[in-house]
Amino acid sequence: MIRMLLVGYVFAIRSERRICAEIQVDLAYRWFCKLGIEDKIPDHSVFCRARQERFRESDAFRRVFEGVVGMSIAAGLVGGEAFSVDASLIKADVDKKKRMPGDQPIAWPKAEEASHAVREYLAVLDAGNDENRGRDDDGPGEGGQPRTPPKEVSLTDPQATWVARPGVDPFFAYDANYLIDNKAGIIMDAVGTRANRSIEIAVTQTMVDRVDRRFNLRPKRLAGDTVYGAVELLKWLTDRNITPHVPVWDKSVRSDGKFSRAGFVFDQTRNVYVCPGRTDQHRQHRPGPYSLLQSQQE
Repeated sequence: MIRMLLVGYVFAIRSERRICAEIQVDLAYRWFCKLGIEDKIPDHSVFCRARQERFRESDAFRRVFEGVVGMSIAAGLVGGEAFSVDASLIKADVDKKKRMPGDQPIAWPKAEEASHAVREYLAVLDAGNDENRGRDDDGPGEGGQPRTPPKEVSLTDPQATWVARPGVDPFFAYDANYLIDNKAGIIMDAVGTRANRSIEIAVTQTMVDRVDRRFNLRPKRLAGDTVYGAVELLKWLTDRNITPHVPVWDKSVRSDGKFSRAGFVFDQTRNVYVCPGRTDQHRQHRPGPYSLLQSQQE
């Protein structure tokens, strides 16, 4: 059945019923799926249930993927010294008209009446409520940042993220995150997540650690675009002796009401920075990305 799924993915066949019908009459598909001319094709209902339950709840896809990566390493296609990280937006299969503002209460259906995507979303919400029970709802969220509701929530697939880009009509999407070896472009790891910048940073750490754990490969260099230029990720990489080839986020000039970097004056006699608010800011050494930021300033 995994081979049948690959046929559907490669040839953009999105319906289980059509996948089964195509494999029924196509000898090349049958050969790839290791089915003889007289072998029966699984019924589309069985195929659909296996995909949604059996495959979703197991690590079968992960084991197949890592087996292919292992064969690529054995064939000498992986250098292991220089990796790149990137994410691609995958448009969610939802009607964007069926949505509500994220700051408004939504009357979700009962679990037994909801779709699989909605049940998963409600389970995540319940888990978050249990974890934060006894904590002020208006308190800080992860990383000390205030909780911000999503701008729009899809009523069909609530975990999809509302993406608005200049010059493009907004749409709901997910992120496909890739960790790629630069020698021959072999994808070493892949993770599907919500389309969120902070999640992209966290999943990069997960992918690098997993490749190190599974294949004993840790790159010496990691390249990425500006999305990955957060200080937290740069420090995490340098702490592991991985040189980041990533543009650093430049927040020296602020227009959000915070002080710009040029407004701080260093008092050499007292060894402190004086901010425009007339308070002293003691200098602290931050290893790793701090040296990158300092060299950029100079």
